[in-house]
Amino acid sequence: MTQAQQVDRKLSPAAGFWLRNREVLKKEFSVIGTRVPRIESKNKVTGEARYAADMKFPGMLYGKILRSPYAHAKIISIDTSKAEKLPGVKAVVTGKDTIGARYGLWRLREETMDEQGLALDKVRYVGDEVAAVAAIDEDTAIEALDLIDVKYDVLPALLTPEDAVKDGAPEIHEGIKNNISVNRRIEVGNVDTAWDKCDFVMSDTFKTQVVQHVPMENLASVSIFDSTGKLTVYTSTQSAYFVQCLLAMALGMKEGDIRIIRTFTGGGFGCKLELMGDAFCSALLSKVTGKPVRIAYTRRETFVNSRQKTSMKMDVKVGVKKDGKIHAVEFSTTLDGGAHHSYNVTTTMITGILGTLPYRIPNYRYNGRHVYTNLPVTGAMRGHGAMQPVFALDHMIDLIAKQIGVDPAAMRIMNATQPGDVKIPNICHVSSCGLQEAIAGSAERMNWREKYGKLPDGHGLGIGSYGFFCGALYNYFNTKRPYAECWVRVNQDGTVHIFTLMAEIGQGCDTVISMIVAEVLGVGLDAVTIKSDDTGIVTGDTGAFSSRTTMMAGNAAKAAAEDARRQLFIAAGAKLGLKVQDAFDIKDGNIFIVRTGESMTIAEAAMAHQNANKGAPVLGRGIFTPSSHLQEGTVVSPTWSFGSQVLEVKVDKETGQVSVLNSATAHDCGIALNPLAVEGQLEGSIHMALGYALTEICKFDDKGYMINANFQDYKILSALDMPPVDSIVIDTDDIHGPFGGKEAGEGLTIPTAPAIANAIYDAVGVSIKSLPITPEKILRALKEKEGK
Repeated sequence: MTQAQQVDRKLSPAAGFWLRNREVLKKEFSVIGTRVPRIESKNKVTGEARYAADMKFPGMLYGKILRSPYAHAKIISIDTSKAEKLPGVKAVVTGKDTIGARYGLWRLREETMDEQGLALDKVRYVGDEVAAVAAIDEDTAIEALDLIDVKYDVLPALLTPEDAVKDGAPEIHEGIKNNISVNRRIEVGNVDTAWDKCDFVMSDTFKTQVVQHVPMENLASVSIFDSTGKLTVYTSTQSAYFVQCLLAMALGMKEGDIRIIRTFTGGGFGCKLELMGDAFCSALLSKVTGKPVRIAYTRRETFVNSRQKTSMKMDVKVGVKKDGKIHAVEFSTTLDGGAHHSYNVTTTMITGILGTLPYRIPNYRYNGRHVYTNLPVTGAMRGHGAMQPVFALDHMIDLIAKQIGVDPAAMRIMNATQPGDVKIPNICHVSSCGLQEAIAGSAERMNWREKYGKLPDGHGLGIGSYGFFCGALYNYFNTKRPYAECWVRVNQDGTVHIFTLMAEIGQGCDTVISMIVAEVLGVGLDAVTIKSDDTGIVTGDTGAFSSRTTMMAGNAAKAAAEDARRQLFIAAGAKLGLKVQDAFDIKDGNIFIVRTGESMTIAEAAMAHQNANKGAPVLGRGIFTPSSHLQEGTVVSPTWSFGSQVLEVKVDKETGQVSVLNSATAHDCGIALNPLAVEGQLEGSIHMALGYALTEICKFDDKGYMINANFQDYKILSALDMPPVDSIVIDTDDIHGPFGGKEAGEGLTIPTAPAIANAIYDAVGVSIKSLPITPEKILRALKEKEGK
């Protein structure tokens, strides 16, 4: 069989199924599936939205944080006397003014909690928090920082995992031998015996870099201790709940005595998920002064002192049969976590799951280790735990396909994960999956058969595939609250109010939750108002991360709306004389008996309920804590999104410059609840992922100081660098998601880096195995190729 015939055989049936599948899954909805602009957009574009740095209160003070100039040092002494005497300074605090508590996201295991609000005896990276000042204005606070005298005993700085794990290396955290704090292992099948059954085996090493999330808005918080000892914090965060709980630990308070109000949040992508110095230090300073205190980070502080994406070194071995069927894969991965754990206790595990999620691999072994270094803390970032290993494996698939003479797209379809697969027993089970259709759809849209391997020199096509979470299930935070909670109130005038704690950070969750509730209650979006920012109103929801919004907050909202609808039906039944053989339906603001057509408005039913219940309104409650999925053995995610992306690139062989000319991405997000939002997420994902693949990297000098923490030297791509974006929605109607929906926020970032590496390989025949793929690396590889 020729390669062209092979591609036809593998691509065509899947593409046909994809087209048929979309017709089969069409359903009748009033709101779901319509193209709805984000409901908070007007507030933002008109300037009405108030961000944390915009907040002002009577008597408010301004805080600044003194940071370590050394990557690794013991604190000998801190003299704050000169700073305290500066006119306008109201308070100076150090680690001695704290309770010394350690905190962290993995509350389930106390030994992993390794952060403190202010350093007590040691600093572990350049920028570590040492002291904080509150003053009448920012200029005075900055001047006061220069007057604080800190004496250090400088220790050797360990800036790479290779140095950190050496015998005899200083311990960054006492008691952690060789600075290896986490080890994770996954094994499926029998890898040791599998290699002998492979027809072709390839081994190689891949490296990814540290990048930063660079949200448009810097971190900022305003903290207010009142006269009763209660604390309110206005902050830019992805998880008001996490901030509330971790502040309680750090300050020695009850969670219920802390109220977190999430302000409008200008992006997060993972760097605003945890308790950061702005919230902790402003709270401590407010406690000391009795005044509101605002701390707003500079751009440099957001680069260095929020979070960065974890860099990884991956030794990868892949074995296949002669037809391209994957038989065995082995990963040995080292994660550079920087100075603290952050989210990397989780990352060390999920990297071993997500890297191979797109493909059926009967024999698989993963060994991952997290290493402390004296660099800024890395943690969760969009595409968390997946972008690094998928870059490695998906590029190796193309290298192998070339060697054995198999088409890369056909090889992916042959190996693609399918519905019902058990990827890792008791850990990762797959319910719905449209990956084969996604690969076929993206390849067909980019004319793969006609173009792959046939374009002019310097032009190439590349493909990448992926799978991702739809919300994290494992309770590492040890919460006793619901994973998601929602309240829906139907008022006597027919308006609907939604109360939730899911964080709207620009991804459109306020909109999709409002759409879900409107669909259940048969009202238009203009009747719905949502409030999603205050722990003083709703306590249960861990926040916006791991692409959990649609699955978890959406299911809670749907359950709350159904509870409210049930109450409306009871009231309407009493008024309309519903008979035992009859049933209600609800649509266009009306409740009607299906058989007779008799009806009343939702407003009338809400009033009838209040009249019958001493004025109590219709109030539906919904929670989502997915114990059923745990019983099924899936302890990572209720379900998974999948997809595929094909890019066309042009490589200038004289300069090494890469231009992305065109793109097509097919995403299995279940049913697209808001297609406009899915397209927006896709476009934003490609922009972020192109930077990750081609230009972005956090650079440090030999002392651990970040030398490019600004937008002049840190190279973010602009709108002018964006290719045309063709989006394809693969509908799979997942049984776990609200109205069949799955995630469409993070997974879309994953395939771009391998697709670019594969397109460059097709264009000029060189393989780049480290990110970012810079012109210098391409020119070096071309020179080596010519010299062979």
